[in-house]
Amino acid sequence: MRVGPGTLRVLGVLSVLAATVSACGTPTPADGNSLVLADGHELGGYNPIAGYGAAGEAKMYDGLLRLGGGTGLPTFEPALATALPTADPTATTWTVPLRQGVTFTDGSAFDAADVVATYRAILDPASASEARSSFEMIDRVEAVDPATARFTLRYPYAAFPTKLLIGIVPSEAVATPGPAAESTLNTEPIGTGPYRLTALSPDRAVFEANENYWGPVPQVKKLTLLYVPDDNTRAQRMAAGELDGTNLPPLLAGTFAGRDGMTVSSNTSADWRGVSLPSGNPVTGDPAIRRALNLAVDRKAMIDNVLGGYGRAAYTPFPEVYGAAHNPDAVFAFDRGLAGSILDAAGWRAGSDGIREKDGRRAAFTIMYNSSDTLRRDIAQAFASDARKVGVEVNLEALSWDRIEPRVERDGILLGGGDEPYDPDTQAYKTLHSSYLRPEVGSVYDNASRHANPAFDALLDKARRSTDPAERAAAYREVQTAYIGDPGYVFLVFLDHTYVAKDSGWTMSGPVLEPHAHGVTWGPWWSLQTWTR
Repeated sequence: MRVGPGTLRVLGVLSVLAATVSACGTPTPADGNSLVLADGHELGGYNPIAGYGAAGEAKMYDGLLRLGGGTGLPTFEPALATALPTADPTATTWTVPLRQGVTFTDGSAFDAADVVATYRAILDPASASEARSSFEMIDRVEAVDPATARFTLRYPYAAFPTKLLIGIVPSEAVATPGPAAESTLNTEPIGTGPYRLTALSPDRAVFEANENYWGPVPQVKKLTLLYVPDDNTRAQRMAAGELDGTNLPPLLAGTFAGRDGMTVSSNTSADWRGVSLPSGNPVTGDPAIRRALNLAVDRKAMIDNVLGGYGRAAYTPFPEVYGAAHNPDAVFAFDRGLAGSILDAAGWRAGSDGIREKDGRRAAFTIMYNSSDTLRRDIAQAFASDARKVGVEVNLEALSWDRIEPRVERDGILLGGGDEPYDPDTQAYKTLHSSYLRPEVGSVYDNASRHANPAFDALLDKARRSTDPAERAAAYREVQTAYIGDPGYVFLVFLDHTYVAKDSGWTMSGPVLEPHAHGVTWGPWWSLQTWTR
């Protein structure tokens, strides 16, 4: 790890925190078959109908498919399905054979009716699910018989297996339509997964092995998750021996390197960080500002000094892991001279204080970032420094998400993305396609720049609907070329997620490509249910 001012700062913080550790009555690692992990993400919200576990990370639920680990893009493996789904020649009808003899944690039997009920509830407008738009290609779901489900799509969709990772709930749990956010599944999940939730409070969740699991019963019998939103506090509690593991920003994680009995690890992800540039803002809506900022930012310095080397440069939302669908030529050179020339040509002239102006308007805008995320803070500060070097003033505001949301249309955000990275479609469509400008479609953070480009839409739709791998890959490469000519964001980096764990005698399965959700449901613990001694 490269040591710089940021590293020294977190070392000092960690030293002070460790020196002031006091007993706080929280769980400590108890025995060889239990784990206590701390996470920065709130507990609860365990409802697949609302989108929970869409990337297959839920431990209380099984999807029809699950991920296989390894380097590169993961494979798909049968879970509640007995085999991978088969598609008809048009890729619009997909048939899934289902496992028999499986029971939910409430004792009810699993069959095709539960598959139908789960997907119908996600698609039901009454559920008000933010995940609904991600499944809009599904026209209908039917039970052919108790052991077979059939999906009929509105158009060919080669990436459909990615939509079979989300957990299945019992039909009885969604029999009454209503908002997914108000469902009891959020706090009392009922699934077929390897673990069941046995206790939940705002700062603590306890999961125990499902002894009636249809597959091998987990050898890790108990998992306790603690909600600790502050990065430095998680580091303090890890140093004090209260935890078996946690996720930490890379420089803070690096302070544990070389400690006896602890391991720092990192997993490659498709999780990007970048800045939204709202098209409705008179400064960030100017194409010259957008292009100049993409050229002005020093991505390598961010990776070295903010990420401690744990990351890769991002110019578009497509990482190299997509192989033929990745366009290695779709990059922005680091060229502040060219950035200045572009701004000069567009009429943005430097004022007496070095900040540019055009038609009496100052080249200034605000970037918001989540106040509990120190990594976003540090990336935002680095971006603001780079922007000022070409005469653009970036003001930073640390806010909670509920205060950020109402301002998405007019102010920039230090964003993260890559929620479902297991196909280029699910990685990029929501980020770039103009259909998400409609308020009723998706989340407020989808296409947060509110940028519409018909060429992007046409190419993304072509790739989404094609069943020819070569044609899909070519369309995605074209999207990236087109994006470089008309950027709507400043994509900055892809993260390598970093974790600290106590050494143990467990045999683990190895890493998997990680999505944006990078808490302790991922990292070394993503396949916890398969660990053996």
